[in-house]
Amino acid sequence: MTLLGAAEIRALAEKLDLKPAKALGQNFVIDANVCRKIVRTAGVTAGDVALEIGPGLGSLTLALMEEATSVIAVEIDSRLANQLPITAALHSDRSEILTVINQDALQVKSLPGEPTVLVANLPYNVSVPVFLHLLEILPTLRSGVVMVQAEVADRLAAKPNTKEYGIPSVKAAWWADVTGAGSVSRSIFWPAPNVDSKLVGFKRRATPGDEKLRKEVFTIIDLAFAQRRKMLRAALSSRYGGSAAAEAHLIAAGIDPTLRGESLDIHGFCKIAQQGLES
Repeated sequence: MTLLGAAEIRALAEKLDLKPAKALGQNFVIDANVCRKIVRTAGVTAGDVALEIGPGLGSLTLALMEEATSVIAVEIDSRLANQLPITAALHSDRSEILTVINQDALQVKSLPGEPTVLVANLPYNVSVPVFLHLLEILPTLRSGVVMVQAEVADRLAAKPNTKEYGIPSVKAAWWADVTGAGSVSRSIFWPAPNVDSKLVGFKRRATPGDEKLRKEVFTIIDLAFAQRRKMLRAALSSRYGGSAAAEAHLIAAGIDPTLRGESLDIHGFCKIAQQGLES
């Protein structure tokens, strides 16, 4: 197995007449050592089925193929999706373990196989929706690492009562414990982005409830953070028929109605939702 370097990445891009698209987050990783570090950080082992979102030209894909039993790569750009198996065959004697799917990750409903670990380099505009979507539809994912813009990473891994804490933080916590997993240099990308990137790790745990509860919880989360620094009794007034009714509902759920959404963890939001489903 050999991995891709900067010269090979540029040569592949030229071969495909590929001009990296900012809208698709096409900043390709050109440092093989960083690719292996990400795979180690994700905890990929020989027993894993690895899922990669946005493999691009394949630098991280090849690193995954060194460790995993098989790799499923979902790529939205058809040129890249068609090239990836060719690149894998040139660099690996295990190219048969790679399955490439040419599809928008947000449209994925199921996959061939049951992925156990996620590794992804996600563009800014879809990073949170893709991450939450995959956690929702793929219950076999036990852990993983995503590389995202630093701002997104800080939001996903944020804890209550911090300025970064918000909708992505709480919703991700429905499925998993999410933590920061380090920074990466801008120089490992081609073309180099004009923003910093970080790694975010996650480990799945049991959800706090069923799908009915989740939908109610997510509705309440959206309302609670629609206007930051608003007391919950005001933020949820439209859900429960006015501020007074919302206050009574929150008290019944054991939640201080003068708190703000930023102070509640996922379990606090579950209490509010459960009270609503039971009343």
